[in-house]
Amino acid sequence: MKQQISYNFAPLLSFFRHEAASGILLLLFALIAIALANSPLAGRYTEALAWVPIDGPTAWHLDLSILLWVNDGLMAVFFFVIGLEIKREIFFGELQSLSATILPIAAAIGGVVVPALIYVAVNAGGSPEAMAGWGIPMATDIAFSLGILSIAARSAPISVVIFLTALAIVDDLGAILVIALFYTSSFSLPALLAGIVALLAAFVLNRCVRRSTSAYIVVGMIAWFAFLNAGIHPTVAGVALAFAIPVDRANPEQSMLYVLEHRLEPWSAYVIMPIFALANAGVVLPGGLSVLAEPIALGIVLGLVVGKPLGICGAVLLLNKVFRLPLPSNLHIGHIVGAGCLAGIGFTMSLFISSLAFPDFAHLSTAKLGIIVASLISGIVGASIFLVLGRRSSAA
Repeated sequence: MKQQISYNFAPLLSFFRHEAASGILLLLFALIAIALANSPLAGRYTEALAWVPIDGPTAWHLDLSILLWVNDGLMAVFFFVIGLEIKREIFFGELQSLSATILPIAAAIGGVVVPALIYVAVNAGGSPEAMAGWGIPMATDIAFSLGILSIAARSAPISVVIFLTALAIVDDLGAILVIALFYTSSFSLPALLAGIVALLAAFVLNRCVRRSTSAYIVVGMIAWFAFLNAGIHPTVAGVALAFAIPVDRANPEQSMLYVLEHRLEPWSAYVIMPIFALANAGVVLPGGLSVLAEPIALGIVLGLVVGKPLGICGAVLLLNKVFRLPLPSNLHIGHIVGAGCLAGIGFTMSLFISSLAFPDFAHLSTAKLGIIVASLISGIVGASIFLVLGRRSSAA
């Protein structure tokens, strides 16, 4: 039992350290992107992102710009790593028992539904194009939220880290489903069937080939290419492939799931996410703040800053007060409020969904500004709450 417990917490703490450090690097590259977009180099920055490195057959859809290679290619690897993390939590971590998952799942659902409803309410009666952004305030950036938690809540109990991590992972799963179901263009049925066959082949490999990573790489590339041509965002293939990766319950640290996660997690945290921030966070800052009053930006800000903590805390209080579900050890409502505010840092996932929701530059720029402002406010409020809680616990 002791060995099993150590395994349960070792990946979680490793994940926490990677995401916390990655959040700082992510912030640095986001600031560089904003600086470039508002400097004399703005034209060069935009041209570089629009450059098409592979001038291949258009029918194959590989004539992608640098920006699309980042969003469709590198982010498929990022989502593959997220899929591995979710599967690991289901088999060995905080999501392996129903009783342990009820609280973060309910909190994640509340933190997804309420922000989306707030965005829809703010944009009701507006342009139909603006309504496409309803999925933007649903997301949580694990790296930023855990990064701020590691700095502002050094004395917080491990239950806070577990709750926020599990919440963010379930939140990511919800965002993945939203992308797959609602942000998919008209698709090609033959290409979709080819992608499904490739993924089914991966699950067959799970039963008979449990050591050869090259076989899964080949199948994954076929699935990615098929989904790209099918009109379904190829990052979905990355998540689906992750669930086909073999796991060994008897020797978890020897399983392909464990090995791949630990090999790819640093690349995802320290390379892919900073590159994504550099490519997507560049937004031209307006002369005034009037743009934040536009329905798209206002819906995002209110959804993330108000909707996230409201939905998360509301769901937790409902389970705790009405259904008498006890909170985890050393976790009280102040921690829930702080975690709810940190969950309002949408950044990476929100920027990603905004790029799918708004193909036009004007709406996308407004959405990006709303995401950046909302993430900044949520981070400051969440950090302040945990700093106050830390001082109170020290004084006591």
